[in-house]
Amino acid sequence: MHADCTRPRARCPGSDPSPEGANPVSTVRPATVDDAEAICDLLNQVDLLEIGRAETELHEVAADLRHPDVDLARDSWLLIGEDGRPVGYGLLRDPSGGGRLDLDQYVLPEQQAGALRLFELMEARAVERAAANGADRAVLHLLLNSAPTVDTAAMQDRGWQAVRRHHVLTRAVDPAADPAPAPLPGLTLRACRTEADRRTAHRLLQESFAEHFDFQPRGYEQWLADIDGAHADWTLTWIATLAGRGDVAVLRTRDDRAACGWASQLGVLADARGRGVGGHLLRWFFAQYAARGRDRVGLGVDTANRSGAPALYRRHGMAVDFAVDTWELTLPVPAVV
Repeated sequence: MHADCTRPRARCPGSDPSPEGANPVSTVRPATVDDAEAICDLLNQVDLLEIGRAETELHEVAADLRHPDVDLARDSWLLIGEDGRPVGYGLLRDPSGGGRLDLDQYVLPEQQAGALRLFELMEARAVERAAANGADRAVLHLLLNSAPTVDTAAMQDRGWQAVRRHHVLTRAVDPAADPAPAPLPGLTLRACRTEADRRTAHRLLQESFAEHFDFQPRGYEQWLADIDGAHADWTLTWIATLAGRGDVAVLRTRDDRAACGWASQLGVLADARGRGVGGHLLRWFFAQYAARGRDRVGLGVDTANRSGAPALYRRHGMAVDFAVDTWELTLPVPAVV
């Protein structure tokens, strides 16, 4: 029903990129795991410019830097300012093992020349990596908020296009207003405590998202690496079982963000939809986090999602906090002579 679409931080109206060439940065180097704190500080500067609050967590940055599929020496870039601090950051990830590649980019508004340099480096590396995967083209995706610090006109000049929009939705929760939902006949929930349950959660998410925009099939071990499963609190992931049907849905949440409790994924198998399972899991999410002392929860949703998720979330009082766009660029991979 929805996927975690908010790895890039919020980019709200009001940022005012400087003209190309302002304050050029000549120093570019790869990131290392020891840069996690400095990168986190940079991303929070971007957060403050774009949504007025810092939402980047150090453990999220550290997880990106230690991802087993990221070669930091070739798949990461830092722009270094005159004071030695990062003023821009780029990262490339390979979710498909083919031609689909993900980029992250964060720059301070006055660093547009540096941003263009990052694009040059990241795009070239993406083509190289797609070629190594045996693909004949590289299809790059970059998530940016609806009014980013990056100059989108300059991106369009490079061939980038915005192709999809997601919304980050939030809602206030309170123990008195959000008690545990009444049992749904035939439906039971269990926390994802065992290895077998984690594998079931992976299977359910792969099946329930198979027809969603930009879905990339992932094996179990890759999925665990992508979600930093080694550090996850698995008691906050629940599997829903429907009498006579078996396991039909999964709700994966996290309580490691200062800003709010977060539902990373809520997936219901296609043939189990329309029975109230998604709404029950959503109310369960509200109740669990209200009971944990949270006063706000959030999730991300594809605005063009055809499963009915956006309407479901609105009916349950969730409202748009900010918007995130998927930008796409397709580059040919040169034939090997």
